[in-house]
This record gives sequence, C-alpha cells and structure tokens, in this order.
Amino acid sequence: MTGPDASALAIAAAVRARRVTAREVTAAALARIAERDGALNCFTHVRREAALDDADGIDGRVAAGKDVGPLAGVPFAVKNLFDVEGVTTLAGSKIFAERPPATHDAAAVAALRRAGAVLVGALNMDEFAFGFTCENAHYGPTRNPHDRSRVPGGSSGGSAAAVAAGLVPLTLGSDTNGSIRVPAAFCGIFGLKPTYGRVSRAGVALFAGSLDHVGPFARSVADLAVAFDAIQGPDAADPVCSDAPVVPCAPHVGREIEGLRLAILDGHFARHATEDALGVVAPVAKALRVSRHVEISEAHRARAAAMVITAAEGANLHLADLRSRAKDFDPTTRDRFLAGALIPASAYAQAQRFRAWYRAQVAALFQEVDVLLAPATPWVAPLIGAPRLATVDGAEVVARAHSGVFTQPLSFIGLPVLSVPVAVAGPLPLGVQLIAAPFREAVLFRVAARLEADGVVTAPVVA
Repeated sequence: MTGPDASALAIAAAVRARRVTAREVTAAALARIAERDGALNCFTHVRREAALDDADGIDGRVAAGKDVGPLAGVPFAVKNLFDVEGVTTLAGSKIFAERPPATHDAAAVAALRRAGAVLVGALNMDEFAFGFTCENAHYGPTRNPHDRSRVPGGSSGGSAAAVAAGLVPLTLGSDTNGSIRVPAAFCGIFGLKPTYGRVSRAGVALFAGSLDHVGPFARSVADLAVAFDAIQGPDAADPVCSDAPVVPCAPHVGREIEGLRLAILDGHFARHATEDALGVVAPVAKALRVSRHVEISEAHRARAAAMVITAAEGANLHLADLRSRAKDFDPTTRDRFLAGALIPASAYAQAQRFRAWYRAQVAALFQEVDVLLAPATPWVAPLIGAPRLATVDGAEVVARAHSGVFTQPLSFIGLPVLSVPVAVAGPLPLGVQLIAAPFREAVLFRVAARLEADGVVTAPVVA
C-alpha cells in the first residue's frame, strides 16, 4: 500500500489494520516526490521531517488503539495559497515570499489532518490564482504528467499534476473561475468545486472573494468523497461559509442513479471548442442514457460578468502592492490587475445585478433537472509557452483565458461541479463537468460513481 497507484481509502485501511505504517507510506511518497518532481515542478515546499513526525504520531495512535480517522496515514499536499503552520504562504507570488511563516493551518488543511491525513507539502500555482496554465514566472511552470511539454491547467496546476503523477493520492486546490476543473480535465483526474460556502476558506489567500471556492482532487470518486466529507461544513471563521446541513457524500458513492433527471447543456456549452472537447460529452451521455438537451440562457454574458467581478475584486486586494511594487508581479498578472483596477463601479454593480438575475434563471432550470453535463475545457492541455491567441470556430480568442469558457458561467453563481476524466483517442485526457443545484454534491457523486464503475471515466497514475 505504498505504491503510487494506491488509493487513499486502501492506504487508510492498511494503516488502521497495521499492515503498513503511516511512516512507511509517507516515506514512500516523499521518495516519489524526490524522484519525479524535479521534472514536473509540482511542489514549492516539501515538509519532509515534519511529515515523518506526523506519520509517527498516527502510528502511535494506531498502536494505542485510538481512532485515527478515515484518512489515516494518507499523504496529501495543498496549493500554496493554503496556510500551513510554519510555512510561508506564497500564493504563487514573489511578494508573499517575504511574509513570515503561517502560525496556523488553514481550516481545510486542519480538517484533513484531523481525519488522519499526513501533509507532505505545498504546491505550485498561477500567481495569486489568476490564470489557467500554472506557468509561474517566479517558480517556473508545472508540467503535465501526460506530456511534459504541456501545461497542467491552472491555477491549481501543481495540485492536479501531483495527483495525476501518483506523488500523492489527494490534494487541495481552489476554484474561482475553473481553477479546479480545468486542471482536473487537463491532467485526467477527478476534481470537485463544491457549492460556494460549503467549505471554509479560512486561512486561504483569496483571489476574488465572491467567487472563491476550495475543494479536493483525487484519482477515484470514493477518495474524492471522503476528502470532501472531511472538509465540508460550517465555520464561523469564514464569513461566507454556509450553515446549511451537511450531507455526507461518501455513503452516496455506489448508490443507484435511477430516477435522477439528467440533461446535456447546449447553446454556449456546445460551441467555442474543438470537436474532440465537445465530443467528450457523448460517451458520458450514452453511458447514462441521457438524450435530453437544455440551455442556460445568457451563459456567455455570465462569463463576461464573471470576468468583470474577478478582475475588480482581485485588483482591489492588491492595490497597495500594485502602486508600490508593480515590478515584483508576474507581468501578465500585473496587467490583468491593473485593468481590473480601472473597471468603473457602474460596470461592477451591473455585473452583480446580472448575477442575481442569472442565478434565478438557473435555479428555475434545476426545478426540472437534477444533473447537467457539459465539457470542462475547450481543448486538451496547450503547450507551455503557447501563443497568446488561438482560433476557435473561425474566431480569434485569448488562449489562456479561453480555457475557462465552460467553467466560468457555473462558478459565477456558486454551483457544485464535479469534473470527471474521460479517456479519449489521443494521449491527452479531457473532462466532463457534472453540475447540480447548490448543496447537492451527493447527487454528483452518485453519477460519477456510476460512470467510474462502468469504466467510462478513469484516472490511472501517469508513469
């Protein structure tokens, strides 16, 4: 149970049964990181000695007959915008590297550790989470394990690539406009963007507060569900964290999906992409026997409004540094923030008014449908350093930003979305988004588990 393809649940069962020690599992993960991460650049910090000490603590509790939690001895890592006690929270930036180490773990990090998981390190990302590629100007690009000449997606690129490569079975990332779902699709793994407010963001460096979510990555539906259950729930330390009743999702893995109303998203979600990316929905729909097609009205405007809100809120968080040390930003990030700082208040207010209208339209749709299907990305992972512009449907688009064309209209109103990896004919994976009404993550896990059981979606370790 120390190999790269071992699931989190299998590791935890073996540790609890004393067939393997948490130290052995952790040491094996650290060895894989040392061997493989030089070529992938997933990690910005490795907690080697601290992780082994934590593992020893787990082993001591097992020996004493104590409850060690559902993730006993499972190695995990987190995007470097999560606070980790004793480690400086970089948020992918040069500026934050000057800050003192964090004094406490972020709430989600602490929750996984309470569940018995062992934190092995922090992971690379786009600067301040503003990007879809993880080509970090300060810490170098993270490389996609499927093809190291390509991006892993972003901004949680290190989180996705580390799981896909088998360095760890679980990671945490964040998603503002698609930063969990895009890298999950590009790297061929499972990623969950929960309902807005379902998981605490306390101790997380924010990008755009009204859009930011945090969630897990994994290589199996069951592992993803257990990780999500460990971190979901109310937290007074995060003012937007919901007090809605918690619905454990792990028990829903394997439940039947009969009676669920499913539909394929058309309109905006059936354009602006390569044929392969659009076609990836077909095998999923066929396996689920879905033939109904629906549209979300004005999804393209929702994406535009999301961009306005993101840029304005992000710029506001960094105004002081933009004024005093603009040269210390990644030039691309700096220019985006400067543009956001120039957005007039009237445009931001109009985007928020549209958001309320759009939320109501989508809520009405979910009176008729339980789960929606849509592609996760408009193409497979682009090459590192790809040109700024790309041509889609005969039109030129800004390539990096266009990676979020199918994710932004959904996170804009905080819907829960589970990205599932679909094997395609070529060497690079693609993903499909499973989308539900707020706080209905359990339904998504039921559908994802069915697809996994039928072999339609799968996330093998990339050697």
